[in-house]
Amino acid sequence: MRRRFVAGAVAVLAASAGVGALAPSADAAPTVGIKVDAGTSLGTVPSSGAGLNLGFGDEHMGDAKVTSLMKAAGVRQLRYPGGSGADEYHWKTHTSGDGKGWIPSNTNFDRFMTIAKKVGAQPILTANYGSGTPQEAADWVKYSNVDKGYGVKYWEIGNEVYGNGHYGNGKGWERDDHADKSPKEYGKNLVAYSKAMKAVDPTVKIGAVLTTPGGWPDKEKAPGDTADWNNTVLSIAGSSIDFVIVHWYPGGKTTADLLNTPSKIAATTSELRSLVAKYTGSRAASVEIAVTETDGVGSPALTSQAAALFAPDTYMTWFEQGATHVDWWNLHNGTDQAPTTVHGETDYQDGGILSAGTCAGGKCQPRRDTPFPTYWGIRSLTALAKPGDTMVKSSSGNSSVTVHAVRNSTGGLNVMLTNKSPQNAAQVSLSYAGFTPAAGAVTTVSYGKGDTALTTAKRGTAVAQTLPPYSITTLQLKPRSGTAGADKPTPAPTPTAVTPVVSAPGTTGTRAQGEVGAPVGQSTPSSTSGDLASTGASSAATYSALGGLLVIAAGGVLVLRGRRRRGLHGK
Repeated sequence: MRRRFVAGAVAVLAASAGVGALAPSADAAPTVGIKVDAGTSLGTVPSSGAGLNLGFGDEHMGDAKVTSLMKAAGVRQLRYPGGSGADEYHWKTHTSGDGKGWIPSNTNFDRFMTIAKKVGAQPILTANYGSGTPQEAADWVKYSNVDKGYGVKYWEIGNEVYGNGHYGNGKGWERDDHADKSPKEYGKNLVAYSKAMKAVDPTVKIGAVLTTPGGWPDKEKAPGDTADWNNTVLSIAGSSIDFVIVHWYPGGKTTADLLNTPSKIAATTSELRSLVAKYTGSRAASVEIAVTETDGVGSPALTSQAAALFAPDTYMTWFEQGATHVDWWNLHNGTDQAPTTVHGETDYQDGGILSAGTCAGGKCQPRRDTPFPTYWGIRSLTALAKPGDTMVKSSSGNSSVTVHAVRNSTGGLNVMLTNKSPQNAAQVSLSYAGFTPAAGAVTTVSYGKGDTALTTAKRGTAVAQTLPPYSITTLQLKPRSGTAGADKPTPAPTPTAVTPVVSAPGTTGTRAQGEVGAPVGQSTPSSTSGDLASTGASSAATYSALGGLLVIAAGGVLVLRGRRRRGLHGK
C-alpha cells in the first residue's frame, strides 16, 4: 500500500508554532529530513531485549545497587559465565583452569540465576568447550532444568573457539585442549554436545560459534582445510543447532568510524542468513542470530559519549535486521590502560558499563558502580521500546543523524534520533506515513554529553526538533485525536541478494583483536595479560602464575587477571 508522508510544515507545526519551532537563519545548518513509515514493520523487539555480559570473576554483580541499575536499564538477558573464561570454567565445582586460582564464592551458577531473576532477565549460558566435555555440559542442563527447574533455554558451545590457534600459526587467545583444533573437529564436537544436552532436555537451544563476516579469521583457510570456519562448521552441525553466534567489535580509527559501523550490520546479517539457509534447509527461518558480545573496543571510545551513541544504534540495527540476542560487553570490566580524552571528555578505556573503581596511569575511575555514558546509552532504549513492540521503517536524509522508530502497544509511536556530530546541533524535520501525530509539544527523553541521567521534557514538536551535539533524543508521540494511531504494519520486503562483507582497514572481528590491535587478516598474538579488575589497585603490582590465571597483589588487594580478556570481570 502506498503511504502518504505528512510533511513537516503541515498541520502539526502550524498548530504548535512557537513551541520548539525552528527559526531558520542565513547561516543555519541544512535541516535533516527524517521519514518514518509506521505502516511497514521490521519485526518485533525480541524478548531478550538489551542483553549484557556478566563474568564469574565479578564479585559485585549481585550487589543491590548493581541489580537495580541493570533492571532500570531494561536489561532482559544476561550472559554467563564470561568471555574466554567460559572455556576454562567448570560450573559444578565453580573453578577455572586447574582449580587453584581464586574465584569469588558469590558468583557461582545458582547465585547468577538469583541475580537474573532479580533483574528480570533471561539467561544465556556458554558451555565449556575449551576444557570441558559434552557430559559436563549435559550435567549442567540436568542440574539447571531438571533438578532446579530454572528452564535455561539458550546454550552456546564455547566462546570464540576459532581463536584457539588453528589460524595464525598456533597463536590464539582461546583455550582449546582438543588435539585437533580445526573447524571440522569443532563441528563434530558441536554435534556431540547438542546430542548429549538435548537428551536431557529436548527444549534447549544450542548455538554454534561462527566467525563474524568481515572480521578475522572469516574466510581464512589453514593448511589442511578444505573450507573456511563457517562453511565447515555448518556443513557438519547445521542440523544440530538452533542459533548461530557472532561477536560484533567493528572498532574504528576515529569515533566517526565507530558511529558509522552500524550501517554494515545489514550486509553482515545477510551473509549469515545465506550461510544458515545453505546448511539448515527448511529449518533456516527458525535458526536465530545471536550477537553475544559487542562494544566499542578497537576505537577511541569505550566509556565516553561516542560509545554511548553507538550502543542503542547497534542494538536497534541488529534487532531490525532480525537478530534475537544482542549482549553488551560488559557489566564491570576494569582496565590497566590510562584514561584518554575523547572530544573533551575522559574515556576510561574500560569495557564495563559501570565503573570498576580502578586506577591506571596515576588516574582513578569514578567510585565503583558509577554508570559510564555507555550505561545511559543502553538505558535510553527504555524510552524507545519494550519487548514485543513493533519496529517500523525509518530513514534519515543525512548520515550525521540516525533514526529508529517503534510502534508501541498503546498505539503511540516512539522515534529515537541520534546526533553524531560532537560539535554541532542538528535541525531535523520529520514526516510520517501510517501515523498522524497529535499537535503540540511532545514528550522527549534525552541523553546528552556530560549528563548523568536521562532527561524527560516537553520539547519541540512531532515534526521539528533541534538535537544537541552528541545526543540521543527519543520522541514519544501520541496519535492525533480521532485517528487510529497507525496502520497495521506490513512486513518490509526481504532482500534476496547477498552483499559480500568486505573487511575495512582497522576492522576487528573479536574483542581480543581489538585489545591487541591485530589487523584483519593477520594472526592475533596470544595475550597473557589483561586489565586490572578490582577496586583500589595501585600501580605497584606483583605477578605470579596460579591455576592458569595471573594473580596480582596490588595495594593489598588480590586481583585475578584473565589470559585474554582485559579485566577480571570479563573472565
